[in-house]
Amino acid sequence: MPKSRFRIDILGTSLSIAADEDPAYLKSLLNRYQMALENTRKLTSLTDPLNLAVLTGFLLCDDIQKLQARRGDTESDEAERITLDLISRIDAALEKPNAAPF
Repeated sequence: MPKSRFRIDILGTSLSIAADEDPAYLKSLLNRYQMALENTRKLTSLTDPLNLAVLTGFLLCDDIQKLQARRGDTESDEAERITLDLISRIDAALEKPNAAPF
């Protein structure tokens, strides 16, 4: 996809970026960030745009970290299940040398 220009107007600041992403996707990201800003504003009563942007960015990083940790736990659980299944199958094969459990 060729680079396109995308305009960001938020917290009294306007800038234009060049991006390889679909403009609809970028618009959805901007909407999500605006919702996150509004949520932070309601939770903290901050009004300074810079403070609001910094705290919102920090909270979004926290959300990402927690999601990655949860995903890691899920992957660990799956790896453990597969490992235990393989051990069980190896045990069964050792008990019956002529059997082919695989």
